Amino acid sequence: MTAEVPIYDIVGVGFGPSNLALAIALAEHNAGSAVAGKPVTAHFLERQPRFGWHRGMLIETATMQVSFLKDLVTMRNPTSEFSFLNYLHASGRLVDFINHKNLFPLRVEFHDYFEWAAAKVDDVVSYGTEVVSVRPVYDGSEVAYFDVEASDGSSLRARNLVLGTGLRPQLPEGVTAGARVWHNSELLFRVESLRGSSPRRFVVVGAGQSAAEVAALLHDEFPRAEVCAVFARYGYSPADDSSFANRIFDPEAVDQFYRADEPVKDRLMRYHGATNYSAVDVDLIDELYRRVYREKVLGVERLRLFNVSRPVEVTDAGTVTVESLTTGERTVLEADAVVYATGYRPADPTPLLGELGPRCLRDESGRLRVSRDYRIATEFPLRGGIYLQGGTEHTHGITSSLLSNTAVRVGEILQSIVDRRVVAAPAGEYAVSAR
Repeated sequence: MTAEVPIYDIVGVGFGPSNLALAIALAEHNAGSAVAGKPVTAHFLERQPRFGWHRGMLIETATMQVSFLKDLVTMRNPTSEFSFLNYLHASGRLVDFINHKNLFPLRVEFHDYFEWAAAKVDDVVSYGTEVVSVRPVYDGSEVAYFDVEASDGSSLRARNLVLGTGLRPQLPEGVTAGARVWHNSELLFRVESLRGSSPRRFVVVGAGQSAAEVAALLHDEFPRAEVCAVFARYGYSPADDSSFANRIFDPEAVDQFYRADEPVKDRLMRYHGATNYSAVDVDLIDELYRRVYREKVLGVERLRLFNVSRPVEVTDAGTVTVESLTTGERTVLEADAVVYATGYRPADPTPLLGELGPRCLRDESGRLRVSRDYRIATEFPLRGGIYLQGGTEHTHGITSSLLSNTAVRVGEILQSIVDRRVVAAPAGEYAVSAR
């Protein structure tokens, strides 16, 4: 039996903000090159049933930690109709936002912007469709195409792959998620399930922005419960969002970082880690301190900080043994929920690549080798390319998994694909494969 397999210049795996931004860049590129008659064809596969970005942490009061000008398009194309400002205009809130005098929108508002933009390009994405495998199609010794097999049994043929597989919640070694132990990415879903019960105590592990937001929300939502924050630092540390430090997020900084030797890369990450990692907005730090102080005055301490401490044992039942790093003293806490706000790790995309995965080149630390245009280096010749959106912090710097450089990055990836493209097949071309 034979089946028609559509051929695309690009097949994107995942449809989070990065590949959404790429879909927009493609739409704008094709609109601008209509006269040439050579559009770049693409389709994206997303396992979620609809667009979603960190839905479990869409706290109503939380704001973005990045300027609205670093949206999906503005740094690449300031005149784009897909900008956050155009979204505000379409939503009837442009004047209100201007009067707000704030660079940082609510997180729920920025998510709504993403959904608004995603709806404009939903003809190039299949939701509820997970990529299960990628098989190479050879022309002699060269990989000419990639056959992308999806969970619904469909297959797409790609000249180029763009992998936007996102981040995965990270739990410390030895910690297993369960009914009472979970990652902060599940926060709002878990809080909803806890309403109606009478939780007595929460333990929140972590010292970054998410940990502080979790502690504040649980303290608000459950006024009779104790919230115990456990972290190795002396206190929550402020994010370094000063003007000069923020230049680490500039597009030019990617070039500088990429060219730097490994010792310089390491130093830059240590110097400027506080711009993003284990750092909290000053306003939130001040608010949590006010709560702690107020409760001391009132004599009822619900927000307890176990600083310079670590959890040394956590059971499935929610029993947490906290050890002081200075004295060794241990405190046993019985918790209704233990929330780990311990960050994320990039998903390794190579298992999806099947036989090609082990043939992707890695450095001496086992990290993927990636060219400046975000292509994975391989030991086999490729007619197209395998591009990464995320997972390139070791080569391209701190903006790898952040929104700051997304608009610029997708423009660079698209330009690389256009520059490298061999004579494109006519739109609607199909390959015939045995099924």
